[in-house]
Amino acid sequence: MNTIWLKIAAVAVVLVAVLIVGSRFMSDKPGPSASSEPAAPPKTVYDSFERDDREFGVDGQSAEETTPPTAQTTEPQESASAEQTPAAQDAQPTFEKLSIEEEIQAQKLHSMALEERKRSRLPMMTPKLMVDYCRQIIQRWPTSEYAFQAKRMLADIPDRYKKMYNVTDQETDVSSFYK
Repeated sequence: MNTIWLKIAAVAVVLVAVLIVGSRFMSDKPGPSASSEPAAPPKTVYDSFERDDREFGVDGQSAEETTPPTAQTTEPQESASAEQTPAAQDAQPTFEKLSIEEEIQAQKLHSMALEERKRSRLPMMTPKLMVDYCRQIIQRWPTSEYAFQAKRMLADIPDRYKKMYNVTDQETDVSSFYK
């Protein structure tokens, strides 16, 4: 009776199968079976959260125990390494010691800034609160480790947000910590 609909459905299934097989052979990328290496798991937002926690030192370590990575310089690496002595290349940033009350306040603002940084990675969210928290830290404790990390966080946001929130080069410059 309704064999015409069965024929149409069969033709549709065959066309879909042909498209799938054709796209498989026509693509430039090798398929998963052609690759001899195991595929890396897709990067998720949780991976970036873990990277932020490692990079900005919120593992429950105190300010004396953490050693932040060296800051990026604007000079080319060849000329900088040729002019500096080996002791100057291994320079560590120096920080002002805070009182216990200031340490607690700075740590609280830093953790709030880090949480806002994580939240800003989600769709439809901006790093406005993170920028505000980082600016508060830099203004209140300009020579502390928290100011160093706040400046690094501000330097790490995308350029469009730097322009949107008027983040200056002075707010992202960490060279004053290397003496």
